Parts: sequence; C-alpha cells; structure tokens
Amino acid sequence: MARLSRLRAYPVKGLDGIDLETAAIREGGTIARDREFALFDADGEVVNGKRTDRVHDLNTDFDPDTGDLTVETADGERRQFALEREREAAAEWFSEVFDADLSLERDTTLGFVDRREMGPSVISTATLETVADWFDDLTVDGARRRLRANIEVSGVDPFWEDRFVGTDAPAFELGDVRLEGVTPCGRCVVPQRDPDTGEPTPEFRNRFITKREETFPEWADADAFDHYYTVMVITRIAERDRGKALSVGDSVEVVDP
Repeated sequence: MARLSRLRAYPVKGLDGIDLETAAIREGGTIARDREFALFDADGEVVNGKRTDRVHDLNTDFDPDTGDLTVETADGERRQFALEREREAAAEWFSEVFDADLSLERDTTLGFVDRREMGPSVISTATLETVADWFDDLTVDGARRRLRANIEVSGVDPFWEDRFVGTDAPAFELGDVRLEGVTPCGRCVVPQRDPDTGEPTPEFRNRFITKREETFPEWADADAFDHYYTVMVITRIAERDRGKALSVGDSVEVVDP
C-alpha cells in the first residue's frame, strides 16, 4: 500500500534535516519548519551547499517544539541556540565559522525555498534504493541525505514521482491534501558530495546520468525533463489545502489532473 513514509524539513537552509511525524502546511504552500531560517552574507546571498562545502563541517539538530538548534563543528565544539530569541548570537557564531559577515533571517510564511512559487519535494523510497544501488558504498540513508527531499512515499515503484510532470500528468493526494507536480528537480553539486565529509564521489554526476537514462521509465513524459541529472519532483499544494497537515502514515492516491 502506498503511504507517506517520511516527512523531512531543513530548518536552517543548507544544514541538516530533521524527521517529523506531522507537519502543518504553511500559507505559502510549504511544510512548516522547512528552510524557516537561512544565513545570508553582506551581499544578500544565501549560504548553502551550492556555495560552499564548509556546510558539511557542521552537524546540526533542531527541536521543532522548542526552536533550539544544536550545532557541532568538525573539531568537537558544540553550541546550542534558541533561534527565536538568539538569532543575533547564532549569526555571530556562524560568522566566525564561515569567516564572513552573516545574518540569520527567518520566514515563517514560506521559508527560504529555492522555488518560491512551489511547494514540497517528493521522492519514493524505491527511487532512493535504486540510486543507492548505482554507487559502491552508498546506502539508502546516504542517498536520502544527499537528495534532501521533504516527502518520501513507500509502496510504489522506482521513479513513481516522475509520472506527475508533463502533458496530462495526474495529481496525487496524501490523506486529504492534493499535490500537483510542477517540475522535475535538476540537481546541483550537493548530491555529488559525501554529506558527512563533503568529499566528492568520483564520477558521481556522469554515472548518475548514465544510469538515470538507462532506467528512465517508459511511462514518464521525457519532454518534461531537460536532462538526466534529475531526480525528485517539486510539487504545488492546492491553496484550498493550505493550513491542513501532512502526517507519516497518510495514504497516497493518484487522482485525475
């Protein structure tokens, strides 16, 4: 049976994610706590894994009930910040870590997602298992951490999510929440790196493209994909369903467009 098996938010953009049992849908159409905070430099540019591999030097955890962020550096320094009232102190600490003048901003309506007009990212467990199988020593959890999806669906085929983009693509419902596919997710440099060390996996991109092309589903609309360095789908949540919540265990049903 298809079901929502994992909900994951990334409270500080570019840093580690947290698993949630339930997540409210914000008025902007994204899940609560996802990219709620982000570090910006003096030029207004966001600090994330696309810009610097130094994010991999930090291990973070976030308590969604208290808003406390725990950070540990590669050399063992450990700090905790109550982000709702200690954003300036946290920004000063991160400024020292990244050797830059940084501010820590907050957006509770939409979050600092890359695609401002879209919602959660969706992938299947079977897709993660398939991608992990393409590389020596890559675990399913390692693939999960590299690809950084919000919603994971189990009980379906690999690349199940590909069916929701393209001409006449259906939509799907998680419980009573309707999601429509908007675009496949073209990948950046981040999935090529070991999430713990930041070290690049040799020939990751080339092998990924080769295997993705070999396994591309016959039933998917190839015209909806610009290239094969793509996995995961970015969705949009219907406005009528914003304010509702998603929960692990929700049923998944494919519905007409």
